[in-house]
Amino acid sequence: MPLTKYGIREWGIATIVALPLALLFIIPDWYPFPGWILSIPVIFGWCVIAAFFRDPIRSIPRDLIAGSMLSPADGVISAIEHVDSHEATNGQPAIILRIFLSVLDVHVNRAPCDCTVLGTVYRKGKFLNAQTAESAQVNESNVILLEFPDGEAFGMRQVSGMIARCIVCPLKQGDRLQQGHKWGMIKFGSTTELILPRPEHVDTLVEVGDRVTGGRTVMARLAADTPA
Repeated sequence: MPLTKYGIREWGIATIVALPLALLFIIPDWYPFPGWILSIPVIFGWCVIAAFFRDPIRSIPRDLIAGSMLSPADGVISAIEHVDSHEATNGQPAIILRIFLSVLDVHVNRAPCDCTVLGTVYRKGKFLNAQTAESAQVNESNVILLEFPDGEAFGMRQVSGMIARCIVCPLKQGDRLQQGHKWGMIKFGSTTELILPRPEHVDTLVEVGDRVTGGRTVMARLAADTPA
């Protein structure tokens, strides 16, 4: 299983520490019991860290209907909210599809569709449990302002959790993303939001409690804007 480049520091350090320790336990023959037994916790610890930073190879579904929005993360739908205005939609009404990621989920974020980055808005905040409704409002967060090929604005949002305290977002203004493209992550448990404009034109295909897979699950379809 490939490991994400966004976790090189963590899984790299884990490898540097675990490898000599495992060899230290395995090679000596003066233990009163097989030395490899002592190496098991070390190897297990490395596997836990590596598993968190796994980056499975995925292909987006074929023959997607126009306007299909793929999930930007793995996890469980924790909320679906309608708001009167949102900065990601230029102050217009929006629908927010919120995904909770546990420490067992893949944490690499992916683009829901072809789009262009307009900018990012980072905000400091608290580190409450990501499973609480309050965390989405007060925790550290990063909004990615995006636009569709036709110029309409939408966005994604990364929210830290109680354990997750490292938002990774290398995106900058002008970057172009293709549907399913990997673009960042939040380390150790978090929330990711997909923020779409024109709620009345959004066909939501998931419900609270549904499990979604980043880059594969079609969460919603946004119909083309029609003149009044």
